[in-house]
Amino acid sequence: MPSCTLPHSLCLFSHFLSLHPHLFSFFLWLSFHLSVHLNLVFILRWICLDCTLGTDSHHSDTDSGMKTIQSFLLGYCLSRIFFFCLVMSLPAPMFSRNTVSIWGILKKCIGLELSKITMPIAFNEPLSFLQRITEYMEHTYLINRACSLSDSIERMQAVAAFAVSAVASQWDRTGKPFNPLLGETYELIREEQGFRLVSEQVSHHPPVSAFHAESLVGDFVFHGSIYPKLKFWGKSVEAEPKGTITLELLKHNEVYTWSNPFCCVHNIILGKLWIEQYGTVEILNHSTGDKCVLNFKPCGMFGKELHRVEGYIQDKSKKKLSVIYGKWTECIWSVDPQAYEANKKAEKKGDNKKHKQEEPDGAENDDADDMPEVQETVSVVPGSTLLWRIASRPAHSATMYNFTSFAMSLNELEPGMEALLAPTDCRLRPDIRAMENGNMEEASQEKERLEEKQRAARKERAKNDEEWSTRWFQMGMNPYTGSQDWLYTGGYFNRNYTDLPNIY
Repeated sequence: MPSCTLPHSLCLFSHFLSLHPHLFSFFLWLSFHLSVHLNLVFILRWICLDCTLGTDSHHSDTDSGMKTIQSFLLGYCLSRIFFFCLVMSLPAPMFSRNTVSIWGILKKCIGLELSKITMPIAFNEPLSFLQRITEYMEHTYLINRACSLSDSIERMQAVAAFAVSAVASQWDRTGKPFNPLLGETYELIREEQGFRLVSEQVSHHPPVSAFHAESLVGDFVFHGSIYPKLKFWGKSVEAEPKGTITLELLKHNEVYTWSNPFCCVHNIILGKLWIEQYGTVEILNHSTGDKCVLNFKPCGMFGKELHRVEGYIQDKSKKKLSVIYGKWTECIWSVDPQAYEANKKAEKKGDNKKHKQEEPDGAENDDADDMPEVQETVSVVPGSTLLWRIASRPAHSATMYNFTSFAMSLNELEPGMEALLAPTDCRLRPDIRAMENGNMEEASQEKERLEEKQRAARKERAKNDEEWSTRWFQMGMNPYTGSQDWLYTGGYFNRNYTDLPNIY
C-alpha cells in the first residue's frame, strides 16, 4: 500500500482527526457542504463509522493499511475544504465606479435598447452572461425535491420556489455581466447537486444565450434561451429577459414552462443603486393543466411592496388550491387560500400590528452597499409551509460585486480543468480573468481586442457570404409551447472540440 503523498501538515491533521471522531464528523459535514464529490462523501461516512467504533485488539494487520487509506482520504477531504475556502473570495475586490461618469454615455440613449452600446468596463462584473444564467442552478435541490414528491400540487409549489430562487442572486447585483462573444460556451458539473450544464451564445444581434442542464441520474432536464433586452429610462435601466424556460420532470412525465420577471436598476445617474423585480410570472404544468401565477410586486410610492411576491396555484378548472407569498430576497411560503384571506382581513382591521411594524425594514434592502444578515420581514400566516429561504452571502460580498458563494465559484479554474474545457469556455476569456484579478486596464484592453476580433470575423463571413453555424444548439420548435426555441443537440460532454472557432 503506497504511503500518503499529501503535504505533511495535512497528513498529521488527518491522523489527528482519525483519533477524534467528533471533530472528524464536523469536517465531514463541512466538506459535504463545500461541494466535495458525492462518492468521496459516501466513502468518508463509512470511514467515520469505522473510526467511531474504534480498534479492537483482535483486528488483523490489515488495520495499518486501512489507517493509511483513512489518512489519505481525510487529507484529500481537507485539501478540498481548503480549496473551496479559497474560492469563497475573489482574487481582488471590485473597482470603484465613483470616478466614472455614466451620464455622458447614456444621455443619448433614453428609451433605446442598450445591447449595441459599449459601456465602460468599470460597470461590469467579472462574469459572462452565460455564467449569470448558470446561477439559476444554485438551488437545484428544489428541483430534486419536486422530483421526489408524489403530489402534483406540492411539485408545483417546489417548482414555483425554484422559479423565484432563480432570480434571488440578482439582489444588489448592480454590475453588468460581460456580453458573451458569438460561439462562447460555459459548462458546469456539480456532482454533489446532481447536475451538469452547458450553454452557448447562439446569436450576437440580437444577443441570445441558450442553456441546457440535466440531472446526472436522469430525473430532470432544464433548458431555455434568453434574450436580455435592456432599456434606459433616464434614471434607471430596465431588463426584460425575453425567452421561455422549460423544466421537465422525467419521472412524473411533467413539463413546466415560464418566463422571468422584469428587472430594474434604479439611480443609474445619482444616488445609491438598488434593484427591483416586477411583473407577472405564469408557471404552467403542461401535463396536468395546473398553473401558478406569481406577481412580483413593484416597489410602489412608499416602498411597502418592495421585493414582495404573491400568487396562487390553480387547477385546470381555475380553482385556487394554494397561495404562494414572501419575498424574492428572503423566503417563499405556501398556505391554504382560506387561511391567507382570513389573515389579510385581520391585518386590515389592525389585528396584525407586528406586520405593520416590520414593513419599513423591507425598504432598507435598497442599499446596495450594505449586505446585512438576512432578516425575516415577511409576516408568516399561521399554518404556512416554508418552501425556500435564501442563504446568507459571504461577509465580504459587498466588496466582491455582491456575489453569492455560488457566483464566486463560477469562474474558478480547478487544477487540470483547462485541459478538459472547450477552448470557447468563459473561464478562458482574458478580459474577464483580468478584471477578476483586479487588472482593470488590461481587462479594458482585452475587451476591446476581443470585440474588434469579433467584428473582423463577422465582416469576413459577410465578405465570403458565409452564415454563422452554432455548435451545440439549433433553432427548432419547443414541443410544449409551440414557439421557436434553441434546443440542445447533444454531444458536448463527449469532449470532441475540433473545429471550434478561435474567439479569444
